[in-house]
Amino acid sequence: MEIGVFSVSDITQDPTTGRTPTERERIKAAVSIAKKVEEIGMDVYATGEHHNPPFYASSPTTLLGYIAAQTERITLSTTTTLITTNDPVKIAEDFAMLQQLSDGRVDLVLGRGNTAPVYPWFGRNIQDSLELTVENYALLRKLWDEDVVNWQGKHRTPLQNFTATPRPLDGVAPFVWHGSIRTPQIAELAAYYGDGFFANNIFWPKEHYMQLISLYRERYAHYGHGTADQAIVGLGGQFFMRKNSQDAVNEFRPYFDNAPVYGHGPSMEDFTAQTPLTVGSPQEVIEKTLSFADAFGDYQRQLFLIDHAGLPLKTVLEQLDLFGEEVLPVLKREFAARKPAHVPEAPTHASRKAARDAALAGETVSNG
Repeated sequence: MEIGVFSVSDITQDPTTGRTPTERERIKAAVSIAKKVEEIGMDVYATGEHHNPPFYASSPTTLLGYIAAQTERITLSTTTTLITTNDPVKIAEDFAMLQQLSDGRVDLVLGRGNTAPVYPWFGRNIQDSLELTVENYALLRKLWDEDVVNWQGKHRTPLQNFTATPRPLDGVAPFVWHGSIRTPQIAELAAYYGDGFFANNIFWPKEHYMQLISLYRERYAHYGHGTADQAIVGLGGQFFMRKNSQDAVNEFRPYFDNAPVYGHGPSMEDFTAQTPLTVGSPQEVIEKTLSFADAFGDYQRQLFLIDHAGLPLKTVLEQLDLFGEEVLPVLKREFAARKPAHVPEAPTHASRKAARDAALAGETVSNG
């Protein structure tokens, strides 16, 4: 099980002090958080992509490239790379470059985003969203898998004898997850290609995501990539911890009540009862997180949102230290003990290269 954190890159006023951090402070904080993630033994740091205030992460690969230079082990990922409004050529080249710089420590989550105005900003029509997703991803795969691409589609100018540079590291493209919170067609797309499916299940009751993940698993098996329980699934989560549960509740409540996403809506108690958010002690975080597999089956990646709603960097780093000391070792041990032997780990560059090399060796033997 890979365990990490993700950021939606919001710039939000701290409701306890009235202070709003600057863009530079939040960008620099992301780097500090990623370095702390590596320090405490977590596996993944991921960031979203937004092109509007109050978010700062308009260029995820630039941010992740900077982080790559200051880390050695963690996987660098996105929680949304906009497959609808980004040019597939630019995605192919940017992530191959990041892959080369980070020695393969990169994957990405493709999604359509949740900001409707982004489509006209980049010359696209939101009515074409699903068409753009399917067409752009098919082109992205060709750009990574084929050295010379000839291609023609509906939503982009044709390509003739085009080679995306740099090429993927070792000839193995970055692993792709497809992110969705509501669209069955995205689960189908992930299953068709044998890619991962990331269900960022942090806002709605689990029953909604159970349907999406079940569909993805069924179709993954249908397309011959493995059994349904071998499909590659990632989940979101949220926590706020203190050693004493009531201290966590008291400290986090003003942040929850004023958060731009869910503030002024359900009570914190109702929200924690219906979603993965845990506000309490380390033991409560452990118990809640371990229960996710009961609803969704064995899965490969767990990412937590922790640097949102105006929480100051000092508090976020304290949360990570506490997580590393009291939660992470238990989760790692328990997930490892529970995982059936036939369920794969999350794909890495090394594991995918080894699988590719083994397949090529098998072809050589059979053809010899």
